[in-house]
Amino acid sequence: MFTGLVSGLGVVSGIERDAQGATLRVSAALSGELRDGESVAVNGVCLTATDTSPEGFAAQAMHETLQRSALASLEVGSRVNLELPLRAGDRLGGHVVQGHVDGTATVRVVRGEGFSRVVELECAPALLRYVVLKGSVALDGVSLTVSALEDDGFSVSLIPETLARTTLGALRGGDRVNVEVDVLAKHLERLVAVRA
Repeated sequence: MFTGLVSGLGVVSGIERDAQGATLRVSAALSGELRDGESVAVNGVCLTATDTSPEGFAAQAMHETLQRSALASLEVGSRVNLELPLRAGDRLGGHVVQGHVDGTATVRVVRGEGFSRVVELECAPALLRYVVLKGSVALDGVSLTVSALEDDGFSVSLIPETLARTTLGALRGGDRVNVEVDVLAKHLERLVAVRA
């Protein structure tokens, strides 16, 4: 389980693609805290770290992961948001994030608003039905609050700290981001459907 508070940034140092999926190699300072077999969120996608060293780690992404997320579009040199799993007793500063990406959204426009930056996104109705105004959503693994809701998308507002500490500061129109909606909304929908 994660919180959507990015632990650090990494850089994709290698990608091996074949018929089985993809293996990502990521250089990152926090790799010294990882051991083989442990979980790490890469742009919000929970992956299992393999071949760990103080300089970096490798992680495999299967077809389901590549089809549902934006990891397939990563290239060598891409910067990625990284988060280590929540430990018992840690503060839950963001919201409950599982690292189970539900799909992607496309950045429509990025605009300044005072010291913040507003990112307007377009996403599929299947995802949008779980997004609520002032509710939580994770974009590329970053816990954010929905600041506006439209029929075909939603907006988030990014403070300077988020812009500086995550990859979201580099977002431009047309970029795709991983989206994980609030798991509580999905559970609630399922429970209501069962009782109906």
